[in-house]
Amino acid sequence: MPAPRDVFTYGTLLVAEVMEVVAGARFASVPARLDGWQRVCVRDAVYPGVRAAAGASVDGLLWLGVHDAALLRLDRFEGEMYERRVVRVTTADGARDAQVYVIPRANEHLLDPVPWDFARFRREHLARYLEHCRTGEIAELY
Repeated sequence: MPAPRDVFTYGTLLVAEVMEVVAGARFASVPARLDGWQRVCVRDAVYPGVRAAAGASVDGLLWLGVHDAALLRLDRFEGEMYERRVVRVTTADGARDAQVYVIPRANEHLLDPVPWDFARFRREHLARYLEHCRTGEIAELY
């Protein structure tokens, strides 16, 4: 059985309730930063994506010890628009490897250059988004 892995999140999965519903489990987390990437809006959606961008960085959370069953659930949630990759992130304890869902080059046409606003997401969309995550209807909504 593979060892649990750490997963860096930068969008809707920053919300502990969303992460728990989607992953099917609770995990500890620490603040982390992903250098060399930029967080932007996905066109016509309330969630973001990241793409490689020299000199940019993305603040987020590193979920610790995520087991395979949760990773499979996260893979289904993220769908074919995203690609899971191993990257280096920085935490207060230093750099470490983590899984992250990025927008592959083939899907960059789905991105809007506007930076994604987490506070706006929480204020305007979180309640409805979380409800749809709970019912499994997230794909139909966004």
